[in-house]
Amino acid sequence: MQQGLSENWKQFTLLVIINAFVGGMVGLERSILPELAFEKFGVDGHYAILSFIIAFGFVKAVSNYIAGKFAGKLSRKKLLVAGWLFGLPVPFLLIFASSWNVVIIANVFLGINQGLAWSSTVLMKIDLVGEKNRGFAMGLNEFAGYLAVSVMAFVSGWVATEYGLHPYPFYIGIFLAVGGFLLSWLLVQDTTQISLTEKDLSNTPVLQKIFSDTSWRHPNLGSITQAGFVNNLNDALAWGIIPIWMSQQGFSIYDISLVAAVYPAFWGIGQLFSGKLADKFCKKDILTYGMLMQAVALFLFPLMTSLVALLMLASLLGIGTALVYPTFLAGIAENTTVKDRPESIGIFRFWRDSGYVAGGLIAAMAASWFGLVFSIELVALLTLLSSIMLAVRMYCPTKTKSVMCFKN
Repeated sequence: MQQGLSENWKQFTLLVIINAFVGGMVGLERSILPELAFEKFGVDGHYAILSFIIAFGFVKAVSNYIAGKFAGKLSRKKLLVAGWLFGLPVPFLLIFASSWNVVIIANVFLGINQGLAWSSTVLMKIDLVGEKNRGFAMGLNEFAGYLAVSVMAFVSGWVATEYGLHPYPFYIGIFLAVGGFLLSWLLVQDTTQISLTEKDLSNTPVLQKIFSDTSWRHPNLGSITQAGFVNNLNDALAWGIIPIWMSQQGFSIYDISLVAAVYPAFWGIGQLFSGKLADKFCKKDILTYGMLMQAVALFLFPLMTSLVALLMLASLLGIGTALVYPTFLAGIAENTTVKDRPESIGIFRFWRDSGYVAGGLIAAMAASWFGLVFSIELVALLTLLSSIMLAVRMYCPTKTKSVMCFKN
């Protein structure tokens, strides 16, 4: 096997489809879980409601790190199949949940599923396409995943409106979990060996301290990592707090599901174009403007009272996120060798999804102490600061500066 999109289009397309199944699993919960907490289980308080996001984010973050750490030793395919084995119980736990604690347990399994399965598909696509089309490959990967999030968020909201919040929306998850597992087990081919063909083509220096370099020390890797962390911090707000705020403003479940669907729809579809941008333009500029757009959208959100205005802001938030998401992964790949890349991506995704934990805690504390509007504006400010940090610290790499960076 050799690298290249045209040479590996069948496996690449299969992995795109599988990642859509991965995204669909999250989309099932996206618009209805906060409302379900109130109506079905009588859970009150922002901490209790956001506990499912915190549990999901923590477990997914750790699973991402494990996936990156052991991708070379255990093979990409084994991690992918293992991720779907953990995904199989999720819809059944949600369907038969008799308490909020069971929902939390379901989100623990979901976090493992997302961490292992999504990380594996990311690595396998990078392996297949090679250096030339990394951004485009990541755009397609994230497009499939987050468009599926959008579709399932809308579908689950519609089912909840027509048939009730529980258990009917979660029956779709059985198809997603079983389908994802069977496709991964029976049809996917491992890509570990094909990644090794890139070794002789890369001039990128080896990372000396891979965890600290990826987390902060390397100007580009560290800038990308902090932005990923803040991005998912504000996504936790969009997932957990904004539906509650909209409910308090008198919007219906159907209205909330529309907003919850439009945001990842623009996020997903936009990545068909933004991924290719990351192959052609400086990643620093794309990331800076993407985070700035998110900050503006979040700041304006609680100032609007009409559904049309909220849908427009959800679109802007989705476009901003579309700009940064494939660029994060392409940027990590650009600044790492084939040997370091799986672990560095795992470390980045560990910190990025730790943003769900931080976002859940920050949003919950701010909402409880100062109100929902303050919570939203605080996260908007943090997103703005992240954009400024990208503009100040990150650089558009040259061969000379890339080598110097690793030696300092």
